[in-house]
Amino acid sequence: MHEPERGAHGSAHAKTILLGEHAVVYGRPAIAFPVRSLTLTAHARAVDGPLRLSTPYHHGSIAAVDDGTAPREEHLAEAALRHTLDALGVAHDGVDVTVTGRIPAARGLGSSAAVASAISVAVARLHGIDLTYEARFELVQFVERIAHGSPSGLDAHATMSPGPIRFESGVARPLVDTWLPPLVIADTGVAGHTAAAVASVRALRTTDKRGVDAAFDAIAALVEGAHTDLRTGDATALGARMNACHSILSDLGVSSPELDTLVDAAHTGGALGAKLTGGGQGGCVIALAPTPADVPALARALTEAGARGVWPVNGGEEEAA
Repeated sequence: MHEPERGAHGSAHAKTILLGEHAVVYGRPAIAFPVRSLTLTAHARAVDGPLRLSTPYHHGSIAAVDDGTAPREEHLAEAALRHTLDALGVAHDGVDVTVTGRIPAARGLGSSAAVASAISVAVARLHGIDLTYEARFELVQFVERIAHGSPSGLDAHATMSPGPIRFESGVARPLVDTWLPPLVIADTGVAGHTAAAVASVRALRTTDKRGVDAAFDAIAALVEGAHTDLRTGDATALGARMNACHSILSDLGVSSPELDTLVDAAHTGGALGAKLTGGGQGGCVIALAPTPADVPALARALTEAGARGVWPVNGGEEEAA
């Protein structure tokens, strides 16, 4: 702990799930990567007067306590601010928070976790406290519960982690000595529906538990195989696993015409593998280029197919397209 500051900041990045969507909700493993080309930074400063909050999703004074039931991005950011102040045991006034940067909302990229993470760090630092990893995680999870009901914890960990992680049964472990594949994210421009997609898979499982669990086991096997691919740098094998995973997720009903269009465009553009990433039913796809040099051409193909945004996962800070 140090002396309180007049201004402080905190940052968080987007995340993408390489493999493991939906199965991870039922205790199977998943692999996620940070997306450093998509970041948010929260700037907190001490002011006289009521709380103020400005984000890419909301701006202005906060006149009343929100009950946290509406999972809109502005309410999630406000929930993060208020819950952090509660955790610190300080009054709900005298703080102005401005969040800058860009992570498209409702695209399966962890925008709600990232905004909560950045705000919690900035506000805690403003009050002279450096949050432990565990305390930061719990603050983010509070907001994630508002957004998603019963979050696995994957988004909270992945938006805080500096590198790729394996997540299983609530535990996140860093993947070390890992090849960083030339992955590209493409946005359909259609909001994803994570909660609805999770609910639809749960409903399907109630009528066909054996079949859905077999699908989850198949996804888990793809995740395990991907560990070997990431150690050896086998892009062809990893791409095949991504393709297989998208097929399984489609059978589970969580793809969409827009996602399938971009997956097809990725293959036409030379991708070794492509799949939806995140909850699905909208949102984004992730595609694997044969080499880093092929990323710009793949990005162009996705843009020409209608992607509203294209970003590298393990590349530089600029957009790939």
